[in-house]
Amino acid sequence: MSKQYVMGNGAIALGALSAGVNLVSGYPGTPSSEIIETVSKYPHEGTYVEWSVNEKAAMEVAAAAAYSGARAMVTMKQVGLNVASDPLMSLAYVGVKGGMVVVSADDPGPISSQTEQDTRRFAEFARIPVFDPSSPEEAFEMVQEAFDCSEKYRTPVILRPTTRVDHAYASIDVPDTFQAGEYEGFVKDSKKWVIFPRLSYTNHAMIEKRNVAIGEDFSSCRFNKYTGSSEKAVIATGVSYAYAGEFLKEHPGIRLIKVGTPYPLPESFLLKALAGVDEVLCFEELSPYIEESLLKLIGKHRLNIQVRGKLSGDVPHSGENDADSARRIISRFLGLEVQESAADLSDAPTPPMRPSVLCAGCPHRASFYAVKRAMKGKKAYFCGDIGCYTLGNAMPLDMVDTCLCMGAGVTMAQGFNHVDPDAVAFSFIGDSTFFASGITGVVNAVYNAADIIVCVLDNSTTAMTGHQPHPGTGRNLMATPVEKISIEKLLNAAGVKKVVTVDPLDLDAAVEAVRECAAIKGVKAIIFKSPCVAITKPDKKLHIDAGKCIGCLRCIKEIGCPALSAADGKAVIDANQCTGCGLCSKLCPTKAIGGDA
Repeated sequence: MSKQYVMGNGAIALGALSAGVNLVSGYPGTPSSEIIETVSKYPHEGTYVEWSVNEKAAMEVAAAAAYSGARAMVTMKQVGLNVASDPLMSLAYVGVKGGMVVVSADDPGPISSQTEQDTRRFAEFARIPVFDPSSPEEAFEMVQEAFDCSEKYRTPVILRPTTRVDHAYASIDVPDTFQAGEYEGFVKDSKKWVIFPRLSYTNHAMIEKRNVAIGEDFSSCRFNKYTGSSEKAVIATGVSYAYAGEFLKEHPGIRLIKVGTPYPLPESFLLKALAGVDEVLCFEELSPYIEESLLKLIGKHRLNIQVRGKLSGDVPHSGENDADSARRIISRFLGLEVQESAADLSDAPTPPMRPSVLCAGCPHRASFYAVKRAMKGKKAYFCGDIGCYTLGNAMPLDMVDTCLCMGAGVTMAQGFNHVDPDAVAFSFIGDSTFFASGITGVVNAVYNAADIIVCVLDNSTTAMTGHQPHPGTGRNLMATPVEKISIEKLLNAAGVKKVVTVDPLDLDAAVEAVRECAAIKGVKAIIFKSPCVAITKPDKKLHIDAGKCIGCLRCIKEIGCPALSAADGKAVIDANQCTGCGLCSKLCPTKAIGGDA
């Protein structure tokens, strides 16, 4: 054994390797991405690992491994669980043979997500157990216990870390070597593995009975515990337990109850922990899941306990908890004077707002600008998608009218076209997202005779989540030589009427490509192909000839590059940010921008 200082996601990965995991699949999404990346960096002979094209594919790859008796883990963020919900709901009914752990990382805040949805709700909906770690150390242990629980009850099990657990760091004792477990292999049995309505009915009844037994098992689980003996109690889950525990060190007599396995609810444990309690505060993030479960338990056993939390207005319904909110909320509950923490910055000056923007030199800026210039004076809809290019909504570009979920831009453009055929409908989608969920939308557009322009912003990586490979990059996580899948050929094969590939930094050619496609009826596609500036790291710099600059500031007003600013009425380029993409030089009416600085 050796002690390693690792991120929470790394702890989950090392926990899975310690458990002898045989297969790990997933799709990148903050805050979960580093789990698979960590697995790939450690020697893992006998363990297969892949970035799948989307979460549904990842879930189904892992399911086959678990059917074979192998231990499988699949990773995603909370919105990715929506994509994987179809196979997961059926897996809950069919069951597994080998341990199968589904890591769904929730994102309270949200910090980098469309929603604040609570995976505990999904676990209850799917009728499968869920573990809720409060720290990286606990996540390391929980993932191993989750595999055991999965195999014992032959069901998928969810591990639900949140952002602050995923991205926290801790020292963990890790084995020096990892050994993938042995497994029997798939045993054919169509009565078990082929889902039919009658089998589903029978298995549903079995699941409801089984979950009572799991709840009893969880009542003796080491991740559920309590301290203190007061008549007032605080119940906390996940990282909120860490915040509550830190504050209650100052008040050691107060009862603190930790629920590490929220579903199935460990009823016997809670009844014991609540003995002698007359008032309880549920301190949790996202939904009032424990609060509602506790109210049902109290009603069932006719206990005289007042429950407070989100439903009573004592805990905020949205956003994430932290140490300061724990101090304030728990102090009020206990009737203590609310004291500000030593790190209180309420009197500090408010820092300036720095909105997220596309990087200096990002080719997506050029793609958006080309479309904007080509469509000037025309009615058009611009449907965005999930990725760096969502930032195309920022001024002065203002080129993203909608952003719903991954792949939705392609299909929403079709909806706008069908209700307003006189406008030009565009979708903007990245190369990784195209493979993940854009292809079916393109097929739908061709099949239903839509008139849209699909803009694939191909920067040869999955940029927003950490530059993971995808099917168009020609590499995977197993270091296997693979063929690049051509986006152009896929679009042609789907029946797209016209496919144009252009470098967006060649502004004139890019504008002409947009105009050319807009003049044709049917489904058209423009592949704006230029590598991510964070990968290529160009060191070319541009400068502005102050003598030629007339102060029109068109370069600043029209593209919003963070390397550009104004001083003394003239444009200035920050050499520390400039990548030399040259887009600004193509806008300058006096040719004042150019050359290496």
